[in-house]
Amino acid sequence: MYGRNHSELPAQEARQASAPQPMKPSFLITIDTEGDNVWGRGAKITTRNTAYLPRFQRLCERHGFKPTWLTNYEMATDSAFVEFGRDLVARGCGEIGMHLHAWNSPPLVPLTGDDVRHHPYLIEYPDGVMRDKIAFMTELLEERFGVKMLSHRAGRWAFDERYARLLIEFGYIADCSVTPGVSWRSQSGAPEGPGGSDYRHFPKVPYYLDLDDISRPGRSPLLEVPMTTRPSRLAGLLPSSYSIPIVRSAAVRVMPEVYWLRPNGRNLRDMLALARQALAENWRHLEFMLHSSELMPGGSPSFRTDGDIEKLYDDLQALFPAIASGLSGETLGCFARQFKA
Repeated sequence: MYGRNHSELPAQEARQASAPQPMKPSFLITIDTEGDNVWGRGAKITTRNTAYLPRFQRLCERHGFKPTWLTNYEMATDSAFVEFGRDLVARGCGEIGMHLHAWNSPPLVPLTGDDVRHHPYLIEYPDGVMRDKIAFMTELLEERFGVKMLSHRAGRWAFDERYARLLIEFGYIADCSVTPGVSWRSQSGAPEGPGGSDYRHFPKVPYYLDLDDISRPGRSPLLEVPMTTRPSRLAGLLPSSYSIPIVRSAAVRVMPEVYWLRPNGRNLRDMLALARQALAENWRHLEFMLHSSELMPGGSPSFRTDGDIEKLYDDLQALFPAIASGLSGETLGCFARQFKA
């Protein structure tokens, strides 16, 4: 599989009609496209959620939105998803990007005593293993979907300078792993590791990465497109006891530290407020995210029943028209090209 000439593959945005840079801010839908209920950490990974994706794609298309499906290993080997992805790319209605879960993405190199249980971060592996995994996934996706990979999000949001350099080596132009205001340090990967990435002081706006310090703008060709997050009313008013995990877990059920453009079945009002703020302040982008398995009943902890899924779609059918009135739907790859122009 290694050795493909990436320059021979068509860029995905070439499948879409060329147009001048939109006057409206861009609305970016990013879907972490992965197996069913990965949170359960089971030894067997299924991909039944593929059957539930066309409904979401149709909703996006009705509002003129073009999702970026950030795809991991098990979904890239699911023939039904490959058919779905090739169709939406051919029609110019979306993009396939890369999403890498290091613990089950070839080549498999054990890092802990039980990688399926611990879900180690890719940035915890040696440089050579990181490169091999990125090379394998990039070429697998390009082979299955017949287009150049342009966009990426790290598994479990774990990103660093080494990772950024490798993405550039393989021709990526956009990353969306940064979650401003959020630290993942308390989320362990390898048991003796430092935990996840800390993005509390990263920019909220798109910026080209400094490859010596990805928390600051630089001159690399890789555009960071941060997840849309904003501090909640609770931020800055937290007692010292909030650092205790059990207290934090109880508190965020009432009010999170950070508002995300990420549905959870309870946050429509907060998402609408983010959309209104983006329009009022003329943000350059508004970035939405969801996991593919969250579109299936029982595919995630957040949406367990048919009723939960219908509530999710009720929220989306309220949110998407509010966004469509003032923002232009773009894929990550198209956004990166327009940003550069």
